[in-house]
Amino acid sequence: MTQYLIAPSIIASDFAHIADEVAAIQSAGADWIHVDIMDGHFAPDITIGPLFVKSLKRVANIPLDVHLMISEPEKYIPAFADAGANNITVHVETCPDLPRLIAQIKSLGCKAGVTLNPATPASAIDSALPLADLVLVMSVVPGYSGQKFMPEMIAKVEEIRVKLNALRSSAHLEVDGGINVETLPLMKQAGANVFVTGNAAFKHPQGSGAGVRALKEVINAS
Repeated sequence: MTQYLIAPSIIASDFAHIADEVAAIQSAGADWIHVDIMDGHFAPDITIGPLFVKSLKRVANIPLDVHLMISEPEKYIPAFADAGANNITVHVETCPDLPRLIAQIKSLGCKAGVTLNPATPASAIDSALPLADLVLVMSVVPGYSGQKFMPEMIAKVEEIRVKLNALRSSAHLEVDGGINVETLPLMKQAGANVFVTGNAAFKHPQGSGAGVRALKEVINAS
């Protein structure tokens, strides 16, 4: 039976009340916390680093899903693993030798993920699919919160799901970008099982917990 998971993106939360935000999404049933790491080079924004992840680990009792949108991620993977990351995902655009980085991540006791930008063909990650614990499809261009969902990424999710099934892979297929109560069912139908969500969770009018509960209801209904 397929396991469907909600991974609220902490970058959309209120950092002044981070412990309360984490408590709210956990009590509402969030499965992972997605942590976007941007360096101002590969992705245009600058966000957070290992020290923040270490602090987050102290208040979170669900897995930390760390997404490295950075140049030369191999230099920083050990620091994020040491800080408490459960999953570490790297981009094919910055890692031509994905199998080598997957081995590095796994050697540090973390689950290894691979991801690709909307303009990158699914074939770019073929070498990593038999090895990956997680495949992440970006449904917006990395770098800015609140972007509009790109419906053309539905076909990419379908393509990668077919490839994973052919390999009999148990890897999670995750989607990130513009995921809300309208777009989540589309990606679920395409074959995704993990849904990263920023504003739909943390900017919900009734609070973060209500945002997560609404998304969970959609998963169960769709």
